[in-house]
Amino acid sequence: MGGIPEFVFTFPPRGGYYPAPGRKGCFRRKDGMKGMESIGIIGAGALGAAYGAMFLEMDPPLERLFFIAAGERGERLRREGVAVNGKRYLIPVVPPEGASPSDLLIVAVKYYDLKRAVSDMAQAVGPGTTIMSLMNGIDSEELIGSVYGMERVVYAVNLGIDAVREGNAVRYTTPGTVYFGEAKNPTMTRRVELLHGLFERAGIPHAVPPDMIRTLWFKFMVNVGVNQVSAVLGANYGVMRTSPRARSLMEAAMREVMAVAGAVGVHLSEDDIDQWYRVLGRLDADGKTSMLQDVEAGRRTEVEMFAGKVIDLGRRHGVPTPVNEGLYAELRGRGR
Repeated sequence: MGGIPEFVFTFPPRGGYYPAPGRKGCFRRKDGMKGMESIGIIGAGALGAAYGAMFLEMDPPLERLFFIAAGERGERLRREGVAVNGKRYLIPVVPPEGASPSDLLIVAVKYYDLKRAVSDMAQAVGPGTTIMSLMNGIDSEELIGSVYGMERVVYAVNLGIDAVREGNAVRYTTPGTVYFGEAKNPTMTRRVELLHGLFERAGIPHAVPPDMIRTLWFKFMVNVGVNQVSAVLGANYGVMRTSPRARSLMEAAMREVMAVAGAVGVHLSEDDIDQWYRVLGRLDADGKTSMLQDVEAGRRTEVEMFAGKVIDLGRRHGVPTPVNEGLYAELRGRGR
């Protein structure tokens, strides 16, 4: 079977949580284990803003929610906040040096900003912090773990959000699903169970697949296809669904990822492409991929992380990648 198989975990309503006595807004599990109550987010783009808004809407509220941002970006966020689906949210903003350890730290920056983000989030990482990267690509967890330890990092991807960002404003019609967990998930570990409870309380669609490494590669395959081809053709999701040219080029790029994945021991198949089309069919036809939005706004793209990574792995493992080489040449000079 292709796609992302999901476990079905049965939990009581609200994930088995109830309000902790005498602590407004704090939830404690029925087994006495305190839930996640403080969240830091580094990266206030489409994903960071969308999920920040969902966390801020929680009732009872979290004990603490904040963005980490420096300089002019931090000042603008502090002054203007973020607008999500037309509603303004003033989420507290702290500079990197003013952060303090949180229960969960979400990393939602662009790949080329990761090294700076890893440095900027140092004060927000404590002994009990779980770090969740919602970035594109297949290696951000390892890069973060090399600094803070893999024992603090959970694997995660979002699949299916159709967010469009203009400045500090984000709109979406489909929130997608956050897939997270350890590398392998025969059962839920303690921290994965805590994340499940948090996301359930926030009303964020989520799942814990048995194999997160394969899930990362599935999302990588999707991004290499749809992000890059949409950016080259200037195509929204509606065009990507219906244009024979767009579909053919997207599938060819994705099949090169399948070949590279096989060379490193990860099995992807044609069934995975079929599953992607089912996801694509649910997205807003007028929505645009993040790379197309970057190209249109003149921003730097993540082509090095997509085609660049495929080409590099292909050369190392003797796998031809002519489609991605063509996409790389086309996209490398676009944006700043």
